Amino acid sequence: MTLHAASREALSLVEERLGEVLADAGADAATVGDELLSVVDLLDREIGLRRAVSDASATPEARTALVRRLFDGKLSEPALKVLDAVAGSRWSSPRELTDGLESVGRSALLTAAEKTGNVDTVESQLFQVARIVANHPELETALADLTGSAEAKRTLVRGLFADKVDVVTETLVEQVVRRAKGRGIGVGLDKLVELAAQRRQRSVAYVTSASALSDEQTAQLGEKLDALYGRPIALHVEVDPRLGGGLVVRVGDEVIDGSTAGQLAALRRRLARA
Repeated sequence: MTLHAASREALSLVEERLGEVLADAGADAATVGDELLSVVDLLDREIGLRRAVSDASATPEARTALVRRLFDGKLSEPALKVLDAVAGSRWSSPRELTDGLESVGRSALLTAAEKTGNVDTVESQLFQVARIVANHPELETALADLTGSAEAKRTLVRGLFADKVDVVTETLVEQVVRRAKGRGIGVGLDKLVELAAQRRQRSVAYVTSASALSDEQTAQLGEKLDALYGRPIALHVEVDPRLGGGLVVRVGDEVIDGSTAGQLAALRRRLARA
């Protein structure tokens, strides 16, 4: 998510407000996250409302009053307090307001997973869902279909993953699917994996191995990557026999290709230049 300066400042203020709201023992982080994401869906559908809530020509008080008229009695008070901060802040564009609201909604859900001790599980499940989508192009096509209704996509996601993943995982996946533009679902899911890892101050390493790694091999690889990058690394491993042997490791934009297939490709490139 790329935001302009005003929106970055607004998001920082809203995140601070979210933290204050969720620090209250009476606030249910999962409910707050779910409600904020439901508002994102509404703003995506209602262009006029999105513009009104972000209208810089109106006073912050007027925008906050508009939000209260619309949602008072329909959302929990903790969620309304976060929306007050959203409406009262200055955003660079209506779209960036919606993207910022989505960000804090996701943050609330991940906070809920933290509070229940499930953030590890959510991170792992998001990775597995991302790999399922990546390995089944027909599924990604169905989920990314721009002509498909949001309800149809929600039904498909629930049919695939309901009762198989944590409720936070399911809600986050549904949100990515509903807001995906074309074939951007895989990217959106990978971003969620990274957000979950950041909750434990870790970076993510996507590891593709020609064969399954033992627990000892996984631990050794993790230690080497921790030392290499100077910070804790969360490993997510998938098996792809097409590599022939070895590993491919991706951390951010950096790729370490130690696979047989990668070495052969590098050799072919050197020969072509000779």
